[in-house]
Amino acid sequence: MTVAVAYGRAQLGIDAPLVAVEVYLAGGLPKFSIVGLPQTAVRESKDRVRAALMSSGFDWPQRNIIVSLRPADMPKSGGRFDLAIALAILAAARELPKETLARYEYYGELSLDGDIRGVPGLLPASLQAAKAARAVVVASDNRAEATLAGAEVLVADSLLQVIAHLNGTQRIECAHHCEPDNEAPEQPDLAEVRGQGLAKRALEIAAAGGHNVLLMGPPGTGKSMLARRLPGILPAMNRDEALATSAVESVLGRSLDMKSWRVRPFRAPHHTASAAALVGGGSPPSPGEVSRSHNGVLFLDELPEFKRHVLEVLREPIETGVITISRAAGSADFPARFQLVAAMNPCPCGYLGDPDGACNCSRDKVQNYRSRISGPLLDRIDLHLEVNRPPPELMRPNAPPGESSKDVRQRVLQARDIQLQRAGIINAHLEGKAIDRFCTPEAAAWQLLERAMKKTALSARALLRIRRVARTIADLAGEASVKKNHIAEAIQLRCLDR
Repeated sequence: MTVAVAYGRAQLGIDAPLVAVEVYLAGGLPKFSIVGLPQTAVRESKDRVRAALMSSGFDWPQRNIIVSLRPADMPKSGGRFDLAIALAILAAARELPKETLARYEYYGELSLDGDIRGVPGLLPASLQAAKAARAVVVASDNRAEATLAGAEVLVADSLLQVIAHLNGTQRIECAHHCEPDNEAPEQPDLAEVRGQGLAKRALEIAAAGGHNVLLMGPPGTGKSMLARRLPGILPAMNRDEALATSAVESVLGRSLDMKSWRVRPFRAPHHTASAAALVGGGSPPSPGEVSRSHNGVLFLDELPEFKRHVLEVLREPIETGVITISRAAGSADFPARFQLVAAMNPCPCGYLGDPDGACNCSRDKVQNYRSRISGPLLDRIDLHLEVNRPPPELMRPNAPPGESSKDVRQRVLQARDIQLQRAGIINAHLEGKAIDRFCTPEAAAWQLLERAMKKTALSARALLRIRRVARTIADLAGEASVKKNHIAEAIQLRCLDR
């Protein structure tokens, strides 16, 4: 009777809890069983492991083999435990030293000829392994994200390479840390948008403070162009933000693009997307668009065309920055700290209020169209403004271009530096006492805000969001206090409250 243990990690949301792969060899009739809540792909690993070992020149133990994946009450999925199971069987059969086996964590799906293939969700596992000061053994496919986490990484292409390393006959050199390219790809330039001074100002404020924004106007006025240029004026993600965003892509099995590693994501799901596609779902739970836009921008074009119940699922993650997916097989938390940018027409035909358009929509039709966006969701959007058709002279080829994204981005960076030095977070994330401490306006500004509350029946949430936006406007102006003109501009940029 012999027992050997190898280590790996399960995938639970973007968490990676440690799993001990225990192999027990005993006498009796030949049998192979896996316990510890293995799902179908894990149960099938016994066939892959057996073929891989025999293809690598090893005899299959003709004994009773029990593989226990501990802890037993945690579901395990995928082929990520193949390599650990194979090595633990060899160690239990005294083909490998047990003490050497326990120094590493092993991740890889085995092919029938003994090659090691990459697995999804490797970045969260590598991050946890680095915190535990344990080296990881991975396939070549996972080299980039494993080294990105800062763990000690051994890269192997086959089972025989790993066995030779553990036996000390042929060492595998540690892979060097893969530092991503800091040169970001070129983004669409804000200068390409003609006119729209107020909308550009709103985008600058939104970028500086991380605020949500809704653009409303007739078709062809540049709403989508403006939204797609927001990432170009946002600061690059720091290392922690980039790792958190990349972890979501890793869980989905997406390969990392090192050139755009620090560029904030921009996700634009179609209005036919389901609630599960937007926030995540499935069994086991997988992240949706709100998590894929973590630390970036979620753009919802034609906002009223989304089904109402789909839009309502955004309310919680907008407030908390986290989405919890609960299913019968378990629950998982995914990050969802995104910046919402939405665009919509003012009416079903799109031409309400457009002097060059002919709108035939009745008042009831307009009301029904706009009522597809609930009051609680609209209350969570900091800025909403009308985008009008630009004058014809600005559309001439020789018309002077507007301000470039590079120039606007410099002001955004300066404003964000002020916020981070003052509170450690950007203004959109201020809560509770921090709002009273940093966003309290001067007396005259407070009186203006009170008058606006009485006139437009602003909710308490809208009041807090106006104060945050006013604080951002003051930061862009380099002002230490929130003044009357800052509050006035913040109120002006909420046209749907009037």
